[in-house]
Amino acid sequence: MDESKYPDITSKEIRAYCEKWSKEGGQHLSELQNKSEITAQTKMLSGPFLGRFLSLISKILNPQTILELGTFTGYGTLCLAEGLRDNGKIITIEKNAELKQFYSEYVTEMNPHIDIVQHIGDAAEIIPKLEDTFDLVFIDAAKRQYKNYYDLLFDKLNPGGVVLADNVLWKAKVVTKDVDKLGQGLMTFNEYIYNDDRVDNIILPIDDGINLIRKK
Repeated sequence: MDESKYPDITSKEIRAYCEKWSKEGGQHLSELQNKSEITAQTKMLSGPFLGRFLSLISKILNPQTILELGTFTGYGTLCLAEGLRDNGKIITIEKNAELKQFYSEYVTEMNPHIDIVQHIGDAAEIIPKLEDTFDLVFIDAAKRQYKNYYDLLFDKLNPGGVVLADNVLWKAKVVTKDVDKLGQGLMTFNEYIYNDDRVDNIILPIDDGINLIRKK
């Protein structure tokens, strides 16, 4: 499929300006990014700009518990963990068991008082088994499953808790006539959230689009 026919979410110039005047992450994140780029699925990496957004939201909320769906090499995991309270916990779910090696060495270096728990498998099967409740959730897994993930985790989200759903503008394909099946799934999810009276939300044109959702 020719990606060039789809509109940019933001211009390259605006993107460059935003990156220039936004704070950067630490050395451990730069090292992890470099390691992640040797994988065959580099596009799945959250990246520095989105990483700073995740870190800042986490620091604002100062959560006790975080749930992440889609770990990849753990770049986003470490960014989210920056805002955890001491003795806080982040549960992260990933299908690929081989990827944990990428981020494990940096956890103690960041904060020895936090707990990162890795689950390997299908998020839709694991979420119902989790006993924790969460202050912050980051969804970056199978795009056509976003609505299902949301329904499965909603009762585990604390009042005032926040869900961040990534890629919800899907390379701007959501505003085109020939949107693909993944884009259609994300459009369905965005509409579902908009019509859910239990939450407030706003879609932000950050990276590939973030749906920021707060439980009332």
